[in-house]
Amino acid sequence: MPAMLPVPAVTAPRLAGVLGSSVASLTGEANDFGLPAASGAVVVLVDGLGAANIQARAGHARFLSTRMARRDVIRTVTPSTTAAAIASFTTGRMPGEHGLVGYRVLDAAHDRLVNQLNGWDAGMVPETWQRAETIFETASARGIRSFAVGAPRYADSGFTHAVLRGAEYRPAATIADRFAEARSLLEGQAGALVYLYVPELDQAAHAHGWESDKWLAILEQLDAELAAFERRMPRGTGLLVTADHGVVDVPAHRHVFVDARPDLLDGVRHVGGEPRFVSLYFESGLEEPARASLLAGWREAEEHRAWVVSRDEAIAAGVYGPVADEVRPRIGDVLIAARAGVAYYDRREPNRQAEAMIGQHGSLSDEEIRVPLVRGGAYARE
Repeated sequence: MPAMLPVPAVTAPRLAGVLGSSVASLTGEANDFGLPAASGAVVVLVDGLGAANIQARAGHARFLSTRMARRDVIRTVTPSTTAAAIASFTTGRMPGEHGLVGYRVLDAAHDRLVNQLNGWDAGMVPETWQRAETIFETASARGIRSFAVGAPRYADSGFTHAVLRGAEYRPAATIADRFAEARSLLEGQAGALVYLYVPELDQAAHAHGWESDKWLAILEQLDAELAAFERRMPRGTGLLVTADHGVVDVPAHRHVFVDARPDLLDGVRHVGGEPRFVSLYFESGLEEPARASLLAGWREAEEHRAWVVSRDEAIAAGVYGPVADEVRPRIGDVLIAARAGVAYYDRREPNRQAEAMIGQHGSLSDEEIRVPLVRGGAYARE
């Protein structure tokens, strides 16, 4: 019997409800998070800032830690990775609906793995591969102007076209510049929705680990910017701070190499996903007995440190939410989600630079799944 996946109840507060609740607050409507009416809204998404990361470094993040009560912790999506999570954040839909179900997933039409963050090309059109209307688009139809403030290098990326449709992109190079731009937008556009993206913490975690001094320095800078921004926000505007996932550090001696078991790769055509949430895709003509044997083999090999489930089991458990027929093949035939502090790699990969990463995410641990929903300005708790 496979270990049960820790999938939260459908009613659990989720990242997918945050942006829609902000829009509702601008029109004075009831919303999932009980946000009061506001004359403008800024939603800050910090890449890689889990609730556990804040709690562990509370003394270095006074603004975030003092505002984050137990009821201000919500759940991101599975896999807990940027492509899937931000798409859910900006569409209000689960990965099985919007279609970005992981980091590297199968493009069955072209028999290849595609990178959902930076692998967009003519064979994977952002406007159609990401299937759902964005909340920015629905807000625009209601006369609410939306802005996305982020680094200049993301302004015209495929991922931006996939998940930020309907928002006007405003580039700003540094964290401080982004908050300055957000303040300017709030002051100049009554009733605006501003989404502000902070990737620096996630980048530092991957390179140095979230327990590093470099990560901590960025956290302190971000916390100070947030505190100063709230003080200077126009009266009546609301502030939310959330994240796409948390981070765990995985040292090199905790790496597990899937190619060490060639017997369990016979019949596997592609190894996708990411280091803490591996997706194995079978050869298209593989017979059912061989499929069942591979699933059983991976369970025997890895269930002491991972959840190992089939695609059908994951869908039935509600991991991806409702799954559209065209999205189903993008999900691995076998999914290996790390429970212990390990990361999975394939040494047959031509580019093995990813093995240098320290900070990791993607699986279903509390450290990766639980993210903050910090409230400020008009949204601050009484």
